Amino acid sequence: MVDLNSDIRLATGTGKVAIGYKDTVRMINKNGLKAVILAVKGKKEIVEDITHVCSIAGIRIIRFDGNSIELGTVCGKPYSVNSIGIIEEGNSKILDESY
Repeated sequence: MVDLNSDIRLATGTGKVAIGYKDTVRMINKNGLKAVILAVKGKKEIVEDITHVCSIAGIRIIRFDGNSIELGTVCGKPYSVNSIGIIEEGNSKILDESY
């Protein structure tokens, strides 16, 4: 069974990720991301901006069906996280699964 929350925890713990809007957009512009995890119930402007930039860059978007506080909790941060950019997936299978 596929569990996005477990894969996010593994990717943030064992891989390389860009956490947050600014770091994610910076890495998109450097062509350094394999995918972006996006809290779809986050701020509308951020969701639209990252979706637009990813579509132009051809980067896969993995939609996290929750808000930014829930995404922050899943990746072990005590603050809200709107997006996570996957640089290296580590031990997770996040890039192999279809979410």
